Amino acid sequence: MNIDLNCDMGESFGAWVMGDDAGVMPWVSSANVACGFHAGDFMTMQRTVALAAEHGVAIGAHVALPDLQGFGRREMMLSPDECHGATLYQIGALAAIVRAQGQRLHHVKPHGALYNMAAKDAKLAEAIAHAVRDFDPQLILIGLAGSALPHAGAQLGLTVAHEAFADRRYREDGSLAPRREADAVIHDVDVAVAQAVQIATRGNATTREGDAVAIRADTMCVHGDRADAALFAQRLHAALQRAGVGIGRVVAQ
Repeated sequence: MNIDLNCDMGESFGAWVMGDDAGVMPWVSSANVACGFHAGDFMTMQRTVALAAEHGVAIGAHVALPDLQGFGRREMMLSPDECHGATLYQIGALAAIVRAQGQRLHHVKPHGALYNMAAKDAKLAEAIAHAVRDFDPQLILIGLAGSALPHAGAQLGLTVAHEAFADRRYREDGSLAPRREADAVIHDVDVAVAQAVQIATRGNATTREGDAVAIRADTMCVHGDRADAALFAQRLHAALQRAGVGIGRVVAQ
């Protein structure tokens, strides 16, 4: 068994600091770098790309809705054409920094509200997938396991990675419990690590009702905005290895 560990990074902005990227980076295989819409700025992007390159971590564009104030977690009404353009804009910005540092962009993963919208809205999913293909058909598209986004990417011939979450509760249909619900995020590290191992080794997660829901996991998210993100990433990395799960980036087909 093999799985990619990805983390949302580069989410600081100006003098405002978010996350412990340096502490997390040694324990993951892919970094999703904020492109300035929900978080991040050009200097943070440069630093995060350099840190990922130092650790041999795959670099991806973490594209989002233009919502700095809401950290990209508020839904906005974008047409498919607007979504396509916004996705291209952000990929291009990060790709310039990646190229200047002699690296190669590896993947694209939407953030927050855009991620959840594209998991359900086929038109938005198609717009994002088209933008990825239009920029570089070798890029890997990451989306919620079993949702509209990886389906749209696969339909266009992209390599897709179905994503699971260690620290989020699942509903019976395989969707994530909304963050507005009190127990949507698993804060206890032991519980989150146990769920991750279950998903990676058994291919399912346990819902709040106690039922098992099938979850495909090519990649698993480590949320970089957790206060204990570095500890969580280290514990998760070690637990997966003890369970016989190898850790490495997704490879384009």
